[in-house]
Amino acid sequence: MLAELTNTPPPAETPRRTALRRVKIWTPIVLVLAGCFAGAQLMRPLPEPKLVAAASVHTVDGQLTLPWPTEGQGAIRVPGSGDIAVFGEQRPVPTASVAKVMTAYVILKDHPLAKPTDKGPDITVDAAAVADGTSEDESRIEGLQAGAKYSQQDMLKMLMIPSGNNVARLLARWDSGTDSQDAFVAKMNAAAAELGMKDTVYTDPSGLDKATVSTAVDQLKLAEAVMKNDSFRAIVKLPNATIPGLPKPIYNNNDTLLTAADLSVKGIKTGSSSAAGGTLLWASFKSVGEETPLILGTMMDQHADGPDLNGGDSLKLVKENSRKVIDAVRKALASTPVIHKGQVVGHVDDGLGGRTPLVATKDLNAIGVPGQRLRLTLGGGASTLPHTAKAGAEVGVLTVGDGDGAKTVEVAVGVDLAEPSFGNRLTRLG
Repeated sequence: MLAELTNTPPPAETPRRTALRRVKIWTPIVLVLAGCFAGAQLMRPLPEPKLVAAASVHTVDGQLTLPWPTEGQGAIRVPGSGDIAVFGEQRPVPTASVAKVMTAYVILKDHPLAKPTDKGPDITVDAAAVADGTSEDESRIEGLQAGAKYSQQDMLKMLMIPSGNNVARLLARWDSGTDSQDAFVAKMNAAAAELGMKDTVYTDPSGLDKATVSTAVDQLKLAEAVMKNDSFRAIVKLPNATIPGLPKPIYNNNDTLLTAADLSVKGIKTGSSSAAGGTLLWASFKSVGEETPLILGTMMDQHADGPDLNGGDSLKLVKENSRKVIDAVRKALASTPVIHKGQVVGHVDDGLGGRTPLVATKDLNAIGVPGQRLRLTLGGGASTLPHTAKAGAEVGVLTVGDGDGAKTVEVAVGVDLAEPSFGNRLTRLG
């Protein structure tokens, strides 16, 4: 009997018994592994939340047709609002004397004038500037005497108002401290690169060389930068000037536009040559409510019919064509509603599939023309974007337009912002 009790064989193996035994063995292991996995998932740092805009562009209602010429190229921009229009193929063409805008930009960058009344250091006229002043086939300042001294401000007036080529070269030599223009031209090209003027090459400080080329779009980048300078703006808006030491007043080649009361043109520079035809980089203002936005434009590669030595007739053509465009843009420029209070302008992405709507905290109007595409950019505020926030908490800023003067409105979460759910945190893969 005892033998039978101690030597009883185990029950026969069956599929059911095998399955039960495996369940008993593996269930605790699986539970432990699952717990470890869940714990590890929940212990992982949360992804940084991101602001995502609902749209990248707002198009102003309506359509504006500008009276562009049939040939050449042009561009118009309102700093803070953005690009208004681009006309023609943007291929590099000769700039003529519009190149002097970069010359002035580099001079003022290297030798800043504190305010418009600051005369700056004296610059001595050299023999080369006197000799260049006798040239019959280029714009120049006549009557200069070797050894005479003029302030930097007066030299810039001679450069920008009547477009003195000999003064452009003199300033280049003065800035570089050499008899060569090469070092200064290198600075011009370096400045162009810094401004993103990818299709621009300067070969001389005056623009007389037809190898100095640019595009209308590139020149607007320079215009936007240089018009921030108070001393520069004070000079280029002048229709004429009297400079002590010169035998007669100097007159602006852009005087017909500068003196047109209905255009409010305040610069910037004309250019003309046989190769370039007529070129013009212009600045105008218009009062819109309590604001007076700056309008920048350029027109290049304008050629009058028939023989046109040194581009004199083409200069008249580009000024007349520009006048029509300036007038049309100023008449169309207005304040337009872009964002309304409570409008959903984007969402907070928690990185794990959760989205919380973002709403504008107030109405926002921007300045533009019909059909203009205003850039919308959603960015964080001064502090780090939180993982949790109550409804109405401001968490970012929506910018309308681009450049200095772009309009902004704070954005807030439309509902409570919560951390990612347990399920999303548990099932995250990344």
